[in-house]
Amino acid sequence: MSIPYYDCIAHHALRRPESLAATDLASGQHYTYAAFDARVSHMAGWFQGRTGIGSGDRIAVLAPNTVDTFAVQFACGRIGAIFVPLNWRLANAELRAILADCAPSAMVFDPEFAARAMELSRDAGIEHTVSFDEVAKGGPDRPRPVPATLDDISTILYTSGTTGRPKGAIVTHGMNFWNTVHSMQLAGVTRSTVFLGILPLFHTGGLNVFAYPTFQAGGSVAIMRSFDPGEALRLIGDPGIGVTHLFGVPANYQFMAQHPRFAETSMSGLVFAGVGGAPTPDAILQTWQARGAVLQQGYGMTETSPLVLVLDREDAVRKAGSAGKPVLNMEMRVVGDDGADAPSGTIGELWVKGPNIAKGYWKQPEATAAAFTDGWLHTGDAAVVDADGFYFIVDRWKDMYISGGENVYPAEVENVLYEHKSIAEASVIGIADARWGQVGRAVVVAKPGSTVTEDDIVAHCAANLARYKLPHSVVFIDALPRNATGKVHKPTLRARYGDV
Repeated sequence: MSIPYYDCIAHHALRRPESLAATDLASGQHYTYAAFDARVSHMAGWFQGRTGIGSGDRIAVLAPNTVDTFAVQFACGRIGAIFVPLNWRLANAELRAILADCAPSAMVFDPEFAARAMELSRDAGIEHTVSFDEVAKGGPDRPRPVPATLDDISTILYTSGTTGRPKGAIVTHGMNFWNTVHSMQLAGVTRSTVFLGILPLFHTGGLNVFAYPTFQAGGSVAIMRSFDPGEALRLIGDPGIGVTHLFGVPANYQFMAQHPRFAETSMSGLVFAGVGGAPTPDAILQTWQARGAVLQQGYGMTETSPLVLVLDREDAVRKAGSAGKPVLNMEMRVVGDDGADAPSGTIGELWVKGPNIAKGYWKQPEATAAAFTDGWLHTGDAAVVDADGFYFIVDRWKDMYISGGENVYPAEVENVLYEHKSIAEASVIGIADARWGQVGRAVVVAKPGSTVTEDDIVAHCAANLARYKLPHSVVFIDALPRNATGKVHKPTLRARYGDV
């Protein structure tokens, strides 16, 4: 039987058929590698035999987190099709733009989104729109596998841009391969791994850190339909599930730390608890460390498959705040406004280059040209390297503001705000000021029952920050706006609480 190199599900079904591959926590459905291989085969057979979908054709998925999303992904791999997971939290107008961009031949949906899928499919002129179960029941046992190379496209992941045309990052089989290598080497992903997925699967963090590498290694993936901090803690502490690996954005860890179950949850089984997606406040790192769980920070992007930097466990405490050092075969530059390398120890934009970097954006040569210089990807993130070679992601380059001629990085101010005992959530934006050009405004969510005031917060910052970094005003709200992955949505904050 021929098994293409990328088909890890067929490989493990051949070698370890009764090993647990995946658990859909919402439905309670468990799949051995043999059972998961059969479901993937039926799906691939349906696409290939019933519709004629094949090499290069796109297949979109509209669904909350479910094991079947992975089944479609691997089915696409078997027949040479391209997998396109859709962000179901977007408005229909935004999804129509994405569907127009990638022009899928089929859309597969979860029953929860049946009506929406049909409407979008009709608007976009998609020929085949079907449920997971219909696809899984309709095909032959063994479709004809289509060989692929490392340069062939596996997935199109649409970035969470906030303005303009959506950009589909082109993810190749080679990018997936290198991400698996990095995950095994630096996060200890093996066949013994039990990964708990809490991030949405339409995002590279949910799909590739560390779900896809766990399948490649022959481990087990348990997927939450949606993130719930109390339930996530219960699963982490359940020895019957045996979670070894976890990855989330800072908000996930913050919300779990604020849950009553946090104090009683055993973290002893965690081999790797990763955090990324945004700078992590020291207060969150310290809270988890006090419970015996060392959060290892990392850095990556949709366009980098995604791992770029990872902080080793032995450095996680002494280099708290760092995203670590580069992964294997990765080149790095910290670049100033003039395009030249920034002097050592100074902040610049991080540029990266390597085999795990996307070649560009789907059918958008202008966006691709703007993002790359001689093969170097401009990340859009401000970074600095210390004397020991550890990288610190300071903030998004575009979120920086200039006050009195000095650069202010909101993440630094936010880190101080999170140290205040009465603050549950905080974010900082720059607003116009007649004297200083721009000044900071803190948008704060107070902890229940607290009586913190604007003067309290400014005084706290004054004791810990240079004067030009101090927020000049404070706005109190009930909850910070966040995007689908839990990151604070700065454009919404600027629109609501900016220059007013």
